[in-house]
Amino acid sequence: MSLEANSMPRRGFTERILRRGPLEAIATTIIAIGVVMLMQPFFLTLYSWSFATTLFGTVMFTIVSKVRE
Repeated sequence: MSLEANSMPRRGFTERILRRGPLEAIATTIIAIGVVMLMQPFFLTLYSWSFATTLFGTVMFTIVSKVRE
């Protein structure tokens, strides 16, 4: 088994996904969806779930900010 000095070890799928960057982007998108749900005037169900969606995104962002780079 020989490894070149400048070669990086291959990362698996979960190691690439479970990083701060992609998860912060997902959490930010969830927060934005919750705000859009809050501002739309058409569907009461979306308005009713907007706070829970925004709260979930905020809690997710707080947890993800503790994950490794």
